[in-house]
Amino acid sequence: MTKPLRIQLDRSAKMPLAEQIHKAISTAIESGVLAPGARLPSWLDLAAQLGVARGTVRLAYERLSDAQLIVASRATGTRVADRPLAPVQKMEGRPDPGSFMEMYGELTAGPAIFQMGVPAQETLPAKLFTKVRSFALRAESSASVVYPDPRGELELRREIAAYLAIARGIMCSPAQILITSGFGGGLGLTLRVLGLEGRKAWVENPGFPFTRHGLELANMSLSPIPVDADGMNVDYGLQHAPDADLVVVTPGQQAPLGPALSLARRLRLLDWAAKEGVWVIEDDYLSELQLTARAAPALASLDRARRVIHIGSFSKTISPALRLGFVVAPSPLVSRFAEVAACLAPAPWTSVQLATAQFMRDGHYMRHLRRMKRLYSTQRDVLLKCLERQALETTTAGLAVLVRLPDGASDVSIAREMLAFGLGPAPLSPWYVSPSSARSGLLLGVATSPERYVARSCDRLHEVIRRFA
Repeated sequence: MTKPLRIQLDRSAKMPLAEQIHKAISTAIESGVLAPGARLPSWLDLAAQLGVARGTVRLAYERLSDAQLIVASRATGTRVADRPLAPVQKMEGRPDPGSFMEMYGELTAGPAIFQMGVPAQETLPAKLFTKVRSFALRAESSASVVYPDPRGELELRREIAAYLAIARGIMCSPAQILITSGFGGGLGLTLRVLGLEGRKAWVENPGFPFTRHGLELANMSLSPIPVDADGMNVDYGLQHAPDADLVVVTPGQQAPLGPALSLARRLRLLDWAAKEGVWVIEDDYLSELQLTARAAPALASLDRARRVIHIGSFSKTISPALRLGFVVAPSPLVSRFAEVAACLAPAPWTSVQLATAQFMRDGHYMRHLRRMKRLYSTQRDVLLKCLERQALETTTAGLAVLVRLPDGASDVSIAREMLAFGLGPAPLSPWYVSPSSARSGLLLGVATSPERYVARSCDRLHEVIRRFA
């Protein structure tokens, strides 16, 4: 039998009783007090319980049904509708307001619909995670305990070298590859090797906030370079910051706007780097998951002067939970990278590496990427159609859809409001170097937009935007 639904009505308030009932039930659903599938009293029973007219409760239920929060059936009664389970992860302890860690917590909160930077839950390869557990158990029970290679397991480095040759056009040996704890681990390792403290670096504007802050922690001076339809504006950088010693660029799919760096700009950048002895860090962000065309070869594949350091990861293609990435070191720096890895940044968990190596060797990884691209293409098209019906201004941005916001609308405030509903779009403004140059918008991740939830989520998105506009 259904428990009585506890609703407190204020008959002296200006808000109509039907609206009070609607608000109380919707709040209970969205806060998780009423779980998906929970049965509600019939509108006749609830009217008797609250001492209000039947039509009052019926009106409230109709509004809840229109909002797709409840479903009514003669066979099963009135129940809470199925909805995405999106518990918001909170970092232990409260970061200082306005601090980097507060922003980090907000941009990585989830799991949530529209969240960027993570793959679709249904694409996670169960075979790989089964192997990870199997390798871990064997490693723990092994009588032979030795220090692993700090550069990473040779089996995985071989598989990555083979994959890069086929998919990214990079010809390198396993000796040039170092396994890292995701992209951040690769960036930290590279900055230690280069030792450019106090020197100037080009960064994309807008660009990944975590990369930018990492360079600041390495005591580098940042020169923001604008991004347009051809990617980073190299000529702008040469005009305004020709004395830079480092460039960090996402040439495959620029983060967050999505364009690929044009061939002309790639060649211009590499020519300048070769002549001036500039190092280029290539963040191979989402290049394997190009949805509109075949992925362009990596910038490192064009590098003849050995100035490009290529960094990739498995966070977007398999799972960020693996914390697994890699660096391709130019041959003159291989020994230095190995030394720094051995002393300061050894490769992560061996069992994860060995499981991933077998996953790639058996051909599962390439098939997995093809399945992901088909799924994401479908989800992107459905998302765009739903947003079009809401008359929102949108553009595709790689594995995201960018929703432009009206002037004066705070994308950060809207994103925070959306988290309460299990929705996690990323605000665009924090990706800019300075508030004065920032544009307001919301980045909706395609991978975390399953078809069955998109229409309802877009309705909620539109409702919140209108409230803040």
